Amino acid sequence: MEINRNANSRNLVGTGKSVSSPATKPILGLGSANMNQLSLFRSLRNPRFARLYSAQTISLLGDGLTWVGLALLAVEVAGENSAIILSTALTLRITAFVFLSPWAGAIADRFDRKQIMVMTHLMRLILVCLLPLVTQVWQIYLLTLALNSLYAFFTPTYKATIPLVVAEEDCPRAIALSGATYQLLGVLGPGMAGAIAALVGARQVFFLDGVTFAIAALLIFTLPGTLQVRHAGEEARSANRAWQDVKQGTTRLFTDAPIRYALAIQLVASIGGALILVNTVGHVKNQLLLGDVEYGWVMAAFGMGATLGAVVLGTFDLPYKHSQIIFGGAIALTLALLGGNAVGLPGLMVLWAIAGAGQNCINLPTQTLIAERVPKEAQGRVYGAHFAWSHLWWGLSYPLAGWLGIYQTENVFFYGSCIGLALLAVVQLTISPKGHEHEHRHQALFHSHEHSHDDEHHQHQHDRQINVLGPSSHIHYHEHPELLHSHAHGHDLHHLHGH
Repeated sequence: MEINRNANSRNLVGTGKSVSSPATKPILGLGSANMNQLSLFRSLRNPRFARLYSAQTISLLGDGLTWVGLALLAVEVAGENSAIILSTALTLRITAFVFLSPWAGAIADRFDRKQIMVMTHLMRLILVCLLPLVTQVWQIYLLTLALNSLYAFFTPTYKATIPLVVAEEDCPRAIALSGATYQLLGVLGPGMAGAIAALVGARQVFFLDGVTFAIAALLIFTLPGTLQVRHAGEEARSANRAWQDVKQGTTRLFTDAPIRYALAIQLVASIGGALILVNTVGHVKNQLLLGDVEYGWVMAAFGMGATLGAVVLGTFDLPYKHSQIIFGGAIALTLALLGGNAVGLPGLMVLWAIAGAGQNCINLPTQTLIAERVPKEAQGRVYGAHFAWSHLWWGLSYPLAGWLGIYQTENVFFYGSCIGLALLAVVQLTISPKGHEHEHRHQALFHSHEHSHDDEHHQHQHDRQINVLGPSSHIHYHEHPELLHSHAHGHDLHHLHGH
């Protein structure tokens, strides 16, 4: 068998640049550079990321307009039944994410990501401009499902594009900046969208929404070159190949120990987040006997805490591994919930700010782990699989939060916190990365082997000119992408290291 280990770089089609495989290094905090000053915005020095980030920010403003307009439209069409419409819309949203995101990630690894993001924005533009014409409930459901299907394609593609356009040392900051912007607009966006809707009307707000998608599409379209990862050998695109990519995305999630651990901790985060989103309004109004304004303050504290957490992670060089930050975030989130039923309004705002920071201390390092541990040519499918699984956790957590809110109203946060802490203990005892594991990087590997179609790992297609006479009639060339993995301590010749 022939082996060539000189395949340690990947080309970005249309850029003329080669992206070298990063060297093995310890994972400390969310960045390795010395950040003695506010450096969260350093990644914006990269003009390609700056334009991509601007498109994301404008798109998020559009999302705020979409959901505020949709809520007002539901009240107009269904009156007192508007809550049913909105809950069904959220269910459709999660359904689209779970089933379509893995395919979206696989497609992002095979096609130009710039074209994917531009097309999803233009199609969303058309759909939101149809919402003002809605007169029936089923039309709301249909358009909501279509919009979130496109969102399921855009988000994993965008996340996988960040490591593609920024330098490795700036990637954690770029991820943190995107996360901080998402959280900040989650706090400010609904209020801004509501003010705009009051000014121009509930249905007319969708046309402004369309303008935001048009601007975002234009910004992405004007990015220089293409955003496509070139695969050595350029395997034939087929339904079977796409399915293999989808399976590989989930396989990488569950076979990489730190990423698997982070994904499990995100189930804890989704339980805490669902408890806050579902039950805070009832607690503030029925237990604390306060009004809508105070409820807004509490949820704003949650969002601002998440924003502050993202800013801290992106600004300071924390001397901790990603898994340690993730575990600390889970502890902060679940313990903040523990006292939620025992405090008044000021205390609840402080606890919810801590919970928001804790949630981002889980989510952002998880995204950074994927960027660091997965080869760029496979990141789309892994981000897509992660987007699907993390939203599946939310799909499971919402009913639990609703059940606790009905049957344990006075102690809903206490019991929810106990469930979260119990799950966290199980995860920590069973699948947390071992304290004395070593990380090792295998460079990309090209090798040849005898022709076979029996092995699922080596499926391939033949050129029409090849006449296959038997299982050993020709040699097939195959690529194994770069792999970063962790293993137990050892001193064999392949894994020599010092202490």
